[in-house]
Amino acid sequence: MTSVMSDLPDPAGAAGAPVPPLLMPAAEPVSVIMPVRNEERYLAESVRHVLSQDYDGEMELIIAVGPSRDGTAELACALAAVEPRITVVDNPTGQRPAAMNTALRICRHPIVVRVDGHAMLPPGYISTAMATMRETGAVNVGGIMAAEGTTPFQQAVAWAMTSPFGVGAARFHTGGKPGPSDTAYMGVFRREAIERAGGYNEHFQIAEDWELNHRIRQGGGLIWFQPAMRVSYRPRATVAQLAVQYFRYGRWRRVVARQHAGTINLRYLAPPIAVGAVGAGTLAGLAGVAGLATGAGSWAGLATLGFVVPLCYAAAVTAIGVRAAGELPRAAAARVPLALATMHMSWGVGFISSPRRLVRRVVRSGLT
Repeated sequence: MTSVMSDLPDPAGAAGAPVPPLLMPAAEPVSVIMPVRNEERYLAESVRHVLSQDYDGEMELIIAVGPSRDGTAELACALAAVEPRITVVDNPTGQRPAAMNTALRICRHPIVVRVDGHAMLPPGYISTAMATMRETGAVNVGGIMAAEGTTPFQQAVAWAMTSPFGVGAARFHTGGKPGPSDTAYMGVFRREAIERAGGYNEHFQIAEDWELNHRIRQGGGLIWFQPAMRVSYRPRATVAQLAVQYFRYGRWRRVVARQHAGTINLRYLAPPIAVGAVGAGTLAGLAGVAGLATGAGSWAGLATLGFVVPLCYAAAVTAIGVRAAGELPRAAAARVPLALATMHMSWGVGFISSPRRLVRRVVRSGLT
């Protein structure tokens, strides 16, 4: 049983060089909460990175396990059997907000570290967060979601995710200077800040972190971006998986925009605008071709010019792929246009098609 933990690679080697703490770490006890589902492949390594943190304070790790198609639950229990700092709780819904709230009800410490089951924390992650909290007075600190791929497609997606061309100028994707932020990747929280905000809204299947941080900021809490907290992330491995991921992102970001007026900006509107323009141009072009085939008037020839819009979009993402060729292996760079188009179009379609009933469901939860 012990080999489940001991056979894993050294955290410093897998996640990069240790993150240097800004100050001597405060030894406040921390509760690490890890919502997991279908994470058998990465779970033991992720747990090892948590328990190997360069941190002097007391630590507990609560793994909230959702219904899985693999051996996630069995592995979590095996890890807990050999490590007394681990507690396993059941999360029947499988949703992250419910997992977080369930674990928050039983966790013992004033600092809450939210970690994904496939995230590899660098050794000084918690120490750096604690030092940043002490320096800034922030109630939530987060860093960079450092996308890293192993296959050519994953490498293309990782490049797109860390580029303004893929996700806009979100600092937790692209990096930047430390400072106040709207949200934080995963996050190291003052537990009392979560409790004052009312906890996670369990009706949000996606964007629950952004929505919680919005309520924390409304209550006067400071969210802080700390680029020294860099966490390795594995992108989706197939086009279908990436499309589903970004469709859900777009759908639930629309819910946030409807629920919290004034929180939308051009970065979020760019994908639906692109979808609308490409869709309208394609339909106009097809109508023109059909009109020419039936001997319609001059309007048909003009309508075929609608094809210029999707062609220009295709040329733009192709040009970005050419630019990526200077930074990626050839096979990965060749897949950048596909990755970008999948992210843009899926996010945009999700945003446009997001039904209002999702907002009504959220409103009924009582968290606004």
